[in-house]
Amino acid sequence: MLLWRETIHLVKSMTGYGRARETRNGRDITVEVRSVNNRYLDVSVKMPRNFIFAEDAVKAMVQRYTSRGKVDVFVTVNTLGAEETVVAVNEPLAKSYINALRHLRQLGGDLMERGVSPAELARLPDLLTLTKGEEDLETVSADLCAVLEEALAAYTAMRETEGRRLAEDIGRRLDAIETLTQLVEARSPQTVAEYREKLLARMNEVLQSASIDESRILTEAAIFADKVAVDEETVRLRSHLGQLRDMLHSGAPVGRKLDFLIQELNRESNTIGSKCSDLQIARDVVDLKAEIEKIREQVQNIE
Repeated sequence: MLLWRETIHLVKSMTGYGRARETRNGRDITVEVRSVNNRYLDVSVKMPRNFIFAEDAVKAMVQRYTSRGKVDVFVTVNTLGAEETVVAVNEPLAKSYINALRHLRQLGGDLMERGVSPAELARLPDLLTLTKGEEDLETVSADLCAVLEEALAAYTAMRETEGRRLAEDIGRRLDAIETLTQLVEARSPQTVAEYREKLLARMNEVLQSASIDESRILTEAAIFADKVAVDEETVRLRSHLGQLRDMLHSGAPVGRKLDFLIQELNRESNTIGSKCSDLQIARDVVDLKAEIEKIREQVQNIE
């Protein structure tokens, strides 16, 4: 039994979630990161339109933390206070209003002797507009990325925890496959000996008192042994098992490579099953394929 816990934390799941919230430079920033399994890296960022300039920086940071999976990033920004709001006067429109009011005063005579106050002008449509002050793009982008980094740290921790569980489960199943392989290797020579005994008994029954050609018995047994020999398949199975264990401890993203090796394991187990007609070996092969299928399902979620 291998000591899987020594370096098993290096495996990461593609499923994860992380959240961070912080107030920086008068902005309440919340970032959520979540991901599910995917063949390639697909990063989607949802953030307020006026902060869309930081989207590329956000994606670049996410790519430093993960190489595979469908990752969704949600950014919420609330500005604290009103220091960012600027009141602007539409001067051309204001002059037009004043000229129009003067003209009305001339037409109305005594009815409009009173002058027009600024407060009255301010109530006229579209004269005053509220606009956001210019953002310091570098500062805002740095603030968003700082909060994002905290969320990604929590996100990565969750992926590592899930990855460790996946790798532990895969490790146990690899040990089970190795045990089943040993059973097949031990049983295979016995099937040849049993076939030779059955063949000899059948020939004795058919020929009865006639002499039996021992060399023919040995030849038939050798042909049968060659047909049911699984030595090559079990050797390759063991090789693939060793490669799988090494990959789980490599620390690199190995999901695709693991998926390929699982296909090879399945191919070898199918070959063993097609070669052997022995009931016990057939049962072992069924159990072996069941373990391989469970590993395949787990590998689908490894980065």
